[in-house]
Amino acid sequence: MTSETADPLDAAVVAPAADPGFLQRYGASIEYVLIPGAALAAALIAFGGFVALFGKSPLDLYWYMYYGAFGTWFSWQNTLTRAAPLILTALCTALPAQLGMVIIGGEGALLIGALAATSAALALQSMPPLVVQVAMVVAGMAGGGLWIMLAGGLRHYRGVNETISSLLLVYIALAVLNHLVEGAMRDPASLNKPSTREIGAANMIGSIPGTDVHWGLVFGLVAALAAYVLIYHTTFGFAARVAGGNIRAAKIVGLSVGQLILTICFLAGSCAGLAGMVEVAAVQGRTNANLAVGYGFTGILVAFLARQNPLAIIPVAILLGGIGASGGLLQRRLGLPDASVLVLQGIIFVFVLASDALYGRIGFLKGKS
Repeated sequence: MTSETADPLDAAVVAPAADPGFLQRYGASIEYVLIPGAALAAALIAFGGFVALFGKSPLDLYWYMYYGAFGTWFSWQNTLTRAAPLILTALCTALPAQLGMVIIGGEGALLIGALAATSAALALQSMPPLVVQVAMVVAGMAGGGLWIMLAGGLRHYRGVNETISSLLLVYIALAVLNHLVEGAMRDPASLNKPSTREIGAANMIGSIPGTDVHWGLVFGLVAALAAYVLIYHTTFGFAARVAGGNIRAAKIVGLSVGQLILTICFLAGSCAGLAGMVEVAAVQGRTNANLAVGYGFTGILVAFLARQNPLAIIPVAILLGGIGASGGLLQRRLGLPDASVLVLQGIIFVFVLASDALYGRIGFLKGKS
């Protein structure tokens, strides 16, 4: 005997997207992937149209971007090397976002972290390399952490907008770097481009065995995983998210909002400071103006594309690192300026900000109550 009524469970298995319960449960998660992905695709199409105005083929553009980012093992290594600091600077924006704060000063924390790490290495050059490397990590994280904590302190104690203060602190950090590199910390042998003395080959952190990718990538992955656990699997992270959702309610239930702000800002800045240490100990070998290449600002875009999720930051940073890695190939093959990838990043940022209004407004993802 057969029943004329279909089993609702079977129907949900056959067509989960058509099941209102499925959409109610997972609609928000689908949005977090669908909307940023659509914004990224729209930005690439817009950039292709921009390139077409100069007589270049958008299809050639997309091919060379892919090939320059992921087409060969060399491209992959270049992409991953660029992704390492992006993961860390993106965390500098993503962690305070849990408290509803918009921190965009990762570039400044990176520079201060680099200066602090270099100072530690130069002061301890007679020590064993492992001791110097650990001291560089601690100094870099402490320097970057205190720098962003300053923005958090201004927000909490004086009511200064953290977005403005953290951005202005970037320019102060750059001025401090230039002052020290061209003054007290300058290597007399650096004539054309002022730099500090080298930290020494023995104190460099080297590359992951079998690759040309430095250990900064591992630092970034560990930091992202640790941030995810901290935010989503600890009472501290739960308190931060509660305060981020409603700061007045958090105060009413007795949460120490000031302590949360200062701690989160310190942890955020320490990630960017670690990125500065990595750039010194794995790439530059010294501190100079070459450190100010915009990793901190690109990290903001990474964090926004990842919706401030520490785990989602990893693939997004690899994607943006690949876009940056493809700039040289676009210049050689299509005659585009190397800085054209910065134009693309700007277009992506505009589309991501514009797409923010779509969350919760896509009809077919709402389901039925």
